[in-house]
Amino acid sequence: MSVGVVGLGLVGGSLARALQAAGVPVVATDPASGGQARAAGLTIADDVAHLAANRPDVVVLAAPLRAMRSVAAELAEALADEPGWDPTVTDVGSVKGPVRDAVTEAGLGERYVGAHPMSGTEQSGFAASSAELMQGVPWAVTVTPATDPDRLLRVLRLVTGPLGGTAAVLTDDLHDEAVALVSHVPHVLANQLLGAVAGAPVRDVALRLAAGSFRDGTRVGFTDPRRTEAMVTENAAWVAPALRLAARDLERLADALDSNAPTHWFFDRPDPVRERLGRGGTARVTGLHPGDADGAGVAAARDVEEVPLTGDWPAELLTRCAQGAVLIALTPESALLR
Repeated sequence: MSVGVVGLGLVGGSLARALQAAGVPVVATDPASGGQARAAGLTIADDVAHLAANRPDVVVLAAPLRAMRSVAAELAEALADEPGWDPTVTDVGSVKGPVRDAVTEAGLGERYVGAHPMSGTEQSGFAASSAELMQGVPWAVTVTPATDPDRLLRVLRLVTGPLGGTAAVLTDDLHDEAVALVSHVPHVLANQLLGAVAGAPVRDVALRLAAGSFRDGTRVGFTDPRRTEAMVTENAAWVAPALRLAARDLERLADALDSNAPTHWFFDRPDPVRERLGRGGTARVTGLHPGDADGAGVAAARDVEEVPLTGDWPAELLTRCAQGAVLIALTPESALLR
C-alpha cells in the first residue's frame, strides 16, 4: 500500500514520517513545508497534481480545516487527469461532519473514509513533527451506511498495521460529540484560564507563582489560536451545548461557595471517570508494534473478541465501538476488538 499526504503540518508531517519509518511508500506535498520535508528525507511532490501522478493507493488530506474544501477540489481535479487511478481518500481532521461535506461537494464522497488520530501537541508546523507522534496511537475512523467496505478496510489496515494504532469505528456525529468533550472543550477551557490570568490585576504575581496545576490545565491553550478557533467553530453544534453545561455547573458551584452550601456534588461527580482512567481505561498504545498488520499474537488474548469480515461487518464494528470497544488488529478473516 502506498500513501500520499497533502499537508505537512504537525499531524501531516508526523504521519508521513511514521509511514516512512514503517517502510510504507509515501509521497507528500505542502507549498509551505515541502522544502523542510525534502531536507528531512521525505519524497515531496511540487503540488497535488504531481502527487497524483504517483498514484498512491490512499490519499490523506492533512490540510487545515479552513482549507479542506479547496484542497478536496484540487484533488478531484487531479484525479480527473489520471484515468484509471482509484485512490481511497481519508483525512486527519479533528471534526468529521464538515470534512465529509467538503469531500462530497468535490465529488469524492464515494472514496472517502473519515479518520482522526487522537494525538498531537500544542506546537504546530513540520518542524514540530515526529514519527513517534503517530505511532501506536488511538484513531477514530468514521463511516456512513454508504461507505465502501473495501475502502474502510484499507484505512483500518493502514492504522492498525504500519502505524500500530487502534481504531474506533464511529459515525461522524458520534465522533464529533465525543471529541467535543475530550478535546475541543478542554481547548476552550485552557484558553479561558489563560485569558483570566491575562486580564487579572495580579497577573504578573500569579505567573511568577504558576506551577504544575496551571501548566497542566493550560497546555493546549498554547496551540495556534487560529487552529483552535477553526476546530471549535467547525464543531459548534456539539461544543456550544457542552460549554453551556460547563458554565451552568460553574455558576452553581460559585453560588454554593458564596452561600457556604455543600459542594461535594461538583467534586465527586467525576469519580466514574477517575476510576476508569485510573485502571488504564485509555491506554495510549496497542501492545502491537508498527508493522504488525496481521494481528499475530493478539487473537488468542482473553480480552480480544473477533468479528468476522463477512456480511455487514462495518455495521457490527459501529455497534461494538459505540459501546466502547476498539479495533486493535486485523487478520485476513476478522477484526480483533478489545
